[in-house]
Amino acid sequence: MPDLVETRIQNRWMVQPNHANNLGAAHGGNVLKWMDEAGAMSAVRFSGEICVTAHMDEVNFKQPVPVGETAFIDAYVYDAGRTSVKVRAQVYREDLRSGRRELTTNCYMVFVAINEDNEPVPVPDLTVSTEEGDRLHAEALDGAPE
Repeated sequence: MPDLVETRIQNRWMVQPNHANNLGAAHGGNVLKWMDEAGAMSAVRFSGEICVTAHMDEVNFKQPVPVGETAFIDAYVYDAGRTSVKVRAQVYREDLRSGRRELTTNCYMVFVAINEDNEPVPVPDLTVSTEEGDRLHAEALDGAPE
């Protein structure tokens, strides 16, 4: 059974002018795309199957990521159903020199594992066997939608 920490996907994007809105920060649509991509990779890593986005819960944009700065995306599976995979995704504004991060955006997503015929297929049970996994799991459940 896949372990929570093995599902973690972390990615970075240097925010370029082509990613920006008219205010000089990452366009919300680009941020959503980056979160969705990282979430899907996490779901695939967990399930071993193709996964499609079924739901994105409330997305909270707390602050912008200006052009020239780095968007750090962190996504991991925190729960699973019969064919569904629940993923928590967070975006941070990261200073590459210091490593300092500030949370900018967060959401919860649900993906469905499918086969070649686009039919839902079962996913494994999620295990949590490390202290880091316990921490991430508790944080995700604490903020998860009902």
